Amino acid sequence: MIKLCNRNLAAPEKLPPKFQDKSGIGVHYVDAFIAPMNAALPDTTRVSCKRKGLRVTLRVGTKKGEGLMRRLTVSRDPVVMLEACLQEAATAAGVQLQVTDTEILITP
Repeated sequence: MIKLCNRNLAAPEKLPPKFQDKSGIGVHYVDAFIAPMNAALPDTTRVSCKRKGLRVTLRVGTKKGEGLMRRLTVSRDPVVMLEACLQEAATAAGVQLQVTDTEILITP
């Protein structure tokens, strides 16, 4: 596993009820969480992660995978939804993603 980036430890402050969110999926939290994931690996492979609506797109070099924020199927908790969504996107892109307490690791 290669360290992609440090987690944004301020992201949980954007969760409801601390932060006003009408989306039901915690879009402000998701955007704050995935922002540091737009980085380059030590071998200069570009990694990007974007959210558009309920869809999160993960690109690692030329590989691309998408995941959906599934509120009804997975959980009503944005933290659990995002974890499942990122794992779905990583699997579709053919990479492994691991989120620890302080950093995000990837195996391209």
